[in-house]
Amino acid sequence: MTGSVHVLSPGLQTTVQDRGREGWRHLGVAHAGALDVDAMRLANRLAGNHPDAAVLELTLRGPTLRFDTPARIALIGAQAMARFEGERVPVGRPVHLPAGTLEIGSLRGGARAWLAIGGGIDTAPVLGSRSTDLRGGFGGLDGRALRAGDVVPLGPGIVPEVDALNAPAWWIDPAHDTHLPIRYCPGTHPAASALARRGWTVSASSNRQGLRLQGDALPLPGGDGVSEPVAPGTIQLPADGCPIVLLADAQTVGGYAKLGHVIAADLPRLAQCVPGQPLHFAPVDAATAHRLACAARARIARIGVMIDARLPAV
Repeated sequence: MTGSVHVLSPGLQTTVQDRGREGWRHLGVAHAGALDVDAMRLANRLAGNHPDAAVLELTLRGPTLRFDTPARIALIGAQAMARFEGERVPVGRPVHLPAGTLEIGSLRGGARAWLAIGGGIDTAPVLGSRSTDLRGGFGGLDGRALRAGDVVPLGPGIVPEVDALNAPAWWIDPAHDTHLPIRYCPGTHPAASALARRGWTVSASSNRQGLRLQGDALPLPGGDGVSEPVAPGTIQLPADGCPIVLLADAQTVGGYAKLGHVIAADLPRLAQCVPGQPLHFAPVDAATAHRLACAARARIARIGVMIDARLPAV
């Protein structure tokens, strides 16, 4: 059965995202997608969806949504103050809701959360993905964040037969340790090692394209260079000496100096950085980056096995 969700209030920036667009960067198309794909996939698993189904990515403050039919949802990421018809909605677990209104307020302990809804968000795919590319203005719902009055289509899914909010007592918590430094593989630029010797603060001008940092400016000998490929995780050094860490909506080429690349295991942590948050970096080699990536994948796989063991067979 298919349904839809009505947007009563959009939140600060709520977008449709899935795993992103792969295989198009050589044509200048950004990857886009959820800033924490692992969290997105876990939310989908809890909601009974395919792991790569499209979800809603919430930033700092969530939306208010009206469900015309019962639904199974899951909310993963920063702690969300969520209520359904006045009743507190637990996070990190499958939640069955009757028809009614879900209100998600401010997020705490991080910048973003991911809301999976049974059946998945069923907007039209563009270049193989439903993800919203805010810079390009396509994908998701008309290439933009949600607005009040929008109707978000859902794919076919199981509609629970419930007349009140229902959720299990168990939950998962895939949160990352926010006190650890962000690990990166340094490049050959003279300032690459100095990045780790200084403290930084997340700028309020950060967005899905890049995490902008403030602090004691790094030296920039020689200025900008010839444009060359960049990717999510690339650490750029613009003319003001304050680094930018590129995120999912990053451009495909850039002329700023490159200090290195944030390791895959730590990229999801950048999704939770809020303005004013202190940030430190630590250099690692490629072998360590690979070992940490394997460990991160194994951790998510273990959580997935636990979810499958807990959920009833469909």
